[in-house]
Amino acid sequence: MKISSLVGGGFLLGVNFQCAGPNGETRTFAPNVYLRIGSDNTVTIIAHRSEMGTGIRTTLPMVVADELGADWKTVRIEQAVGDEATYGDQNTDGSYSVRMFFEPMRRAGATARHMLRQAAAEHWGLDISGCDTRDGLVVHEASGKEVSFGDLVERLQEMPVPAEDSLALRSLSDYKLVGKDVPIYDIREITQGKARFGADLDLPGQQIAVILRSPVVGATIRSYKEDKALQVPGVNQVIKISGNGLHPGLNKPLEGLAVLADHTWAAMKGREALEVDWELGDNKDYQCASQMEAMIASTLQEGRLRREKGSVKTAFAGEGKTFEKTYRAPYYAHATIEPPAALAHYKEDGSVEIWAPTQHPQWARDSVAEALDMDVSQVTVHVTLLGGGFGRKSKPDFVVEAALLSKAILKPVRVQWTREDDLHHDFYHSHSAQRIKAQLDGSGKLVAWNHHTVFPAIGGTSNAEELHPSDGEMGLGCTDFPYDVPHIRIESHEAKAHTRVGWLRSVSNIHHAFATCTMLDELAEDTGKDPVAYVLSLLGEDRKLSFGEEMKGAYPNYGEAIDEYPWDTARMKEVIRRVAAEAGWEAGIKQGKKLGFAAHKSFLTYVACIVEVAEDASGNLIIPEVHYAVDCGIAVNTDRIRSQFEGGAQFATSLALLFRHTI
Repeated sequence: MKISSLVGGGFLLGVNFQCAGPNGETRTFAPNVYLRIGSDNTVTIIAHRSEMGTGIRTTLPMVVADELGADWKTVRIEQAVGDEATYGDQNTDGSYSVRMFFEPMRRAGATARHMLRQAAAEHWGLDISGCDTRDGLVVHEASGKEVSFGDLVERLQEMPVPAEDSLALRSLSDYKLVGKDVPIYDIREITQGKARFGADLDLPGQQIAVILRSPVVGATIRSYKEDKALQVPGVNQVIKISGNGLHPGLNKPLEGLAVLADHTWAAMKGREALEVDWELGDNKDYQCASQMEAMIASTLQEGRLRREKGSVKTAFAGEGKTFEKTYRAPYYAHATIEPPAALAHYKEDGSVEIWAPTQHPQWARDSVAEALDMDVSQVTVHVTLLGGGFGRKSKPDFVVEAALLSKAILKPVRVQWTREDDLHHDFYHSHSAQRIKAQLDGSGKLVAWNHHTVFPAIGGTSNAEELHPSDGEMGLGCTDFPYDVPHIRIESHEAKAHTRVGWLRSVSNIHHAFATCTMLDELAEDTGKDPVAYVLSLLGEDRKLSFGEEMKGAYPNYGEAIDEYPWDTARMKEVIRRVAAEAGWEAGIKQGKKLGFAAHKSFLTYVACIVEVAEDASGNLIIPEVHYAVDCGIAVNTDRIRSQFEGGAQFATSLALLFRHTI
C-alpha cells in the first residue's frame, strides 16, 4: 500500500494486490489502481485499461466506487499511461479485464472504505462497527451523524493502511452500480464531439504523415522518385521506412514511403504523386482463392491429431449414415470506425512521448523502444479513446511508424491511416477451411465426429515454421467440442501465412463456431429433429468438462485453470433454454418464421442466439430480430454487455452478408 497527500489537499491510495494473470500465473501489481479522494469530496479513479466502446474504463471504476460507497456523480476517471510497474497488465485484449481485476478492485474500494469508517469513528469517538459509507458520506445510523469523504482527508493522510485480511467486502446484493445499466463515463463528450481520439490530437509544429506501404507482405523498394510529391503544396519531406521482410511480425511496420506534410490532404495528395519501383518478393503471385482450394484439399488427408476420444475409424466402419460437409470462411478485416492514428514527439533529451488509441500501451512502449534503440524508461505512451479496436489496435505497428518519423525529423509527427490503408494493410482474421464428418447410428444418434480445420496461424505472421494453429487457437471452439459423442477426432492441417494474420474479436471461435453450429443444425434437419432440442440432447447429462488426456497438446482454457473454469454443460443448457423461451422459438416455428439457432462458448462466456430472417417487399434479405442469452458470470455493467451483443449482431451480419476480403 502507498498513501500520500495531494497538492491542494487530498488523499491518494495506491494498492498492491495479487491476482491471476491471463495465463493463470500470479502477478503482483505495485500498485494496480490509484484511488484519490479530494478535499472537495471528488473521488478520482485511475483507469488502466483502454476504452474502445466496451465500457471497461467505466466498468472497473464502478466496482471500486460501489465497494467504497462513493457518490457516482462525484467520481472522476483518469486514464493511466502505459507502465506495468505501476498499473500491472494493461493489455485490453482477450476479454479478461473484469475477470482479472474484479476482486482487486473490490479490495481497493474496501481498503479506502475501512479507512474512512475508521477516520469518522475516531472523529466522533464512536465504534467503527456502527459506521458505514454511502453516496460519498460516512454515516452512523444510530446517532444520525454523517461526514463527507472530503472532510476526512486530513485524518486519512495520517492513518495506517489496514491489513488485507481485515477487510470486509460488501455483499454483491448491496451494490448500487454493479449489475445495473450505467452509461459509459465518456458518453457526453463522445456524443457532443468533444472526446479525444487518436486522430484528434495535435502538437505545435507537428507534421502529418501518410504512408505508401508495400503492396504485398515482404515487398521492398528498389527505387523511388519523390519529385512530384514534393511539388504538392504543403508537402515537406519523404522518408523511407524499412520493413521486416516476409514475416513482418505483429509489432513492426511494413516497408514504405512516408509523406510528411503540413496537413492531411497534402500528405495524401503527395502520396498519390510518388513513383515507386517495388520488388514484390515471394508473395507477388499469392491468391487467397488458390490457397483456399489447397486448404480444402488438405482436409481430405490425415492431419495432425489434436484431440481423440474413442475411435472414429471404427465408428465410420459400422452401420448407419455418414454425413459430411465442408465449410469455408474468407479473410475478414477489423474495419474499426477510427482507422489507426498515432502522434509521437521525439524530444531533444532523447525521450519520446506517444499519444495513441492503443489497446496495449506497454507493448507499444516496448516496441517503440526497440525500434528506436532506447530504454523503455525513455518512452511514455498516453492512451486516447479508441474508435473501435477488435484486436487491431493492440498491434503497435502504427505507433512505431510515428515514433520512427518523429525521430527522423526531430518534430512531432502524427501518422494517419486512411480507410484504404486500414483495409489493405490489416492484420486479418484468417480465412479457413473445415471439413466435418459425422456418423449417425441406425437410430439416428450421433456417434462420431471428425473435425478437420485448416487456416494460417497467427504465429505464422512472425515465424515461417508455424504452419499449424496453436493449441490456443484450436481451443477456441474446436478441440473444446463439448457434446456427448462417444467417438471424437479433431485434426489440423498446414497452411502458410502469406499476409499479416492477427486476432479479431472472438478470434478462431469465428470460423469454428460457424462450422460446428451449422453442422449440428444440418444434422438436426437430416434427422427431422428440432435444432434446439437436438443440441440440448447432445449436451447430455450436466457435466463439467476438462477434456483430460483426450487433448493431444495443451488446453489453455483462455488462460484460466480448468478446475476453476470448466466447460459447464449445465450453464450452456440454461442459456439455450432461456433464449428459446424469450425469443418464442416454438411459436415462431409454428407461425412459419424463418429462425436460426446457434449456441457457443467463447472466452468463458456461454451464449445462445436466435435470429429471425425474412425478405422485404423487394426480395432483399432482412433480419427483423436477434435474440441473445448470455452467461458471462458476474455482469458488472449490463448496459455495456447489451451494447457489445448489439454491436456483435451488426458485426456478424456485415461479415456474413456484405464484407469479405479477397487477397
